[in-house]
Amino acid sequence: MKNADIAKRRNTAIARGVGMMTQIYVERAENAEVWDVEGNRYIDFAAGIAVVNTGHRHPKVIDAVKKQLDSFTHTCHQVLPYENYIQLAERLNATVPGDFEKRTIFVTTGAEAVENAIKIARVSTGRNAVIAFGGGFHGRTFMGMALTGKVQPYKAGFGTMMPDVYHVPFPVELHGGSVETSMSAINQLFKADLDPSRVAAIIIEPVQGEGGFYPAQTELMRAVRKLCDEHGIVMIADEVQTGFARTGRMFAMNHHDVAADLTTMAKGLGGGFPIAAVTGRASIMDAANPGGLGGTYGGNPIGIAAAHAVLDVIEEEDLCNRANVLGSKLRQRLEALRSTTPQIADVRGPGFMVAVEFNTADGKAPDAGFTNRVKDEALKRGLILLTCGVYGNVVRFLAPITIPDAHFNEALDILEASVEAAKAA
Repeated sequence: MKNADIAKRRNTAIARGVGMMTQIYVERAENAEVWDVEGNRYIDFAAGIAVVNTGHRHPKVIDAVKKQLDSFTHTCHQVLPYENYIQLAERLNATVPGDFEKRTIFVTTGAEAVENAIKIARVSTGRNAVIAFGGGFHGRTFMGMALTGKVQPYKAGFGTMMPDVYHVPFPVELHGGSVETSMSAINQLFKADLDPSRVAAIIIEPVQGEGGFYPAQTELMRAVRKLCDEHGIVMIADEVQTGFARTGRMFAMNHHDVAADLTTMAKGLGGGFPIAAVTGRASIMDAANPGGLGGTYGGNPIGIAAAHAVLDVIEEEDLCNRANVLGSKLRQRLEALRSTTPQIADVRGPGFMVAVEFNTADGKAPDAGFTNRVKDEALKRGLILLTCGVYGNVVRFLAPITIPDAHFNEALDILEASVEAAKAA
């Protein structure tokens, strides 16, 4: 079987709107390695977009899922509930940042978690408006699209977005932004277009994911928290991509001295199995009437079992510390390339949520072409990389945090060779 043969079938069977980052058709995977149908081996620096933080097929996760399969696979928690759903909620209530009583709901995807967080914020405040940040990504459902601060490819052609959603600039210092300008934009919004007493929520990624891996400053988090407290607005932290040891802490908000009212999560929670959640302040979470929240597959027993195992692995293998060690090594390697690679405009990111941004050699403009050459050269050499950013000029690194040192070092050598090849092209 050949990748090219499958690709031809894919083009006649799958809708064009489902994008493809590679034409590699996977046959098997183990920790940070994947093998395609032709037997080619790759080191995976994508991790299913920050999903398998604990590695492909972690033995503890697989064992937990197998055990659950032998018991039952689905009853719908709203019909026939099960104890491990409640236990996982208890664990998240105790782990998610915030020194207050919490409640949790389980859904299936990150977009669902965001949708439900907005529903909860609206029902608890009796308000409609939501403020989000430019460059943010919050999903592909209609509310998710509306909140997402990037038109291409997420909003283009899909018609009118959900109403009462407003965007302000994210404070990217590399591009001339600042906390002051972002907060001034919110204040200007309040003066010109939006009564703050109509705002239900402000949603923010502690580190922008699709937008370019730009970390939010603690100063920004404090200012947003203060603004929300002043006006009775619900603060939502979208931790779908940043959660579960990726940034060197269990959640990215742990890096700041403020807590959001609601936290959305998915991706890394299930270790490869679909599960998502919203955890937040009990008084806000309990505002919806019974039946107003939930879903047929929300908190599926398989995902719940996997999530318990993921939390165990993070603790037992000290993955928060491991993320800091790996991220430090990666940043050092990238910084070492800066002296000979004028295209490197920035190296950033907490823990193992690291990115490198490329501009033209004269530093005057984002260089998506160079970025894609680095990605393509890496793929030729057996390393899977992802790009991101509003300008498409950022490589984001999302390898499993469990990656063995030998494979990690091999990947760094490939990365350096790929940058050199992109410069020579």
